[in-house]
Amino acid sequence: MPRYALLVEYDGGPFSGWQRQADQPSVQGAIEAALARLEPRDHTIAAAGRTDAGVHARGQVAHCDMAKDWDPFRLSEALNYHLKPAPVAIRACAAVDDDWHARFSALERRYLFRLLVRRAPATLEAGQVWRVMNPLDLGAMRAGAAHLIGLHDFTTFRSTMCQAASPVKTLDEIRIEQVETGAGTEFHFSLRARSFLHNQVRSIVGTLERVGAGSWAPGDVKTALEACDRAACGPVCPPQGLYLMGVGYPEAVFG
Repeated sequence: MPRYALLVEYDGGPFSGWQRQADQPSVQGAIEAALARLEPRDHTIAAAGRTDAGVHARGQVAHCDMAKDWDPFRLSEALNYHLKPAPVAIRACAAVDDDWHARFSALERRYLFRLLVRRAPATLEAGQVWRVMNPLDLGAMRAGAAHLIGLHDFTTFRSTMCQAASPVKTLDEIRIEQVETGAGTEFHFSLRARSFLHNQVRSIVGTLERVGAGSWAPGDVKTALEACDRAACGPVCPPQGLYLMGVGYPEAVFG
């Protein structure tokens, strides 16, 4: 069966997450239902990352197997037609080898977290950012984040429900930028790693926000990391500001 890679964008707000669930709307379920409109049968797709409820994606990657040969552009157009009105879009489609896998062939995942600082409630950005009211110290957050770069036991920064075999991960990059927008001041946290633990990004950002607010010193992040204890973590921030921005593979998939 021909295999196709899909570059997927979605607003995670209306969904229970990526993964299909029997009684809740999911991104996987929406795409599989659209595939069934094209080839009437049960479809099962796989993705590079199983994002949680409320988490968005600009560059999620999934793959599907089809019974017939499709022109990739026509397949993406047909899927987008049948996905309406769900806030899911297939940005690109490419034919791949039969043994290519959206999850297992991936070399890295890239996430962005958007944090908006302002007193007034978010309106146009509602559901797209985490709003906090206190000013944040960019330098302090960068100093705290530096302790997390590299190979570590991230037990402190993973959910107690995490099913990963090991809490040891290599975090390749945390970049924090202050951006002035029409809505106010945003802090963008960009994280890159081969793979992430469940709630790792949200745990890290929530902890660094406490550093930026002055409740934690930058060195407290190192202490929390070395504790290897979930109780040592700062608050876990909400999912609305989190985006899966891209997935890296040994060779470019979508040109």
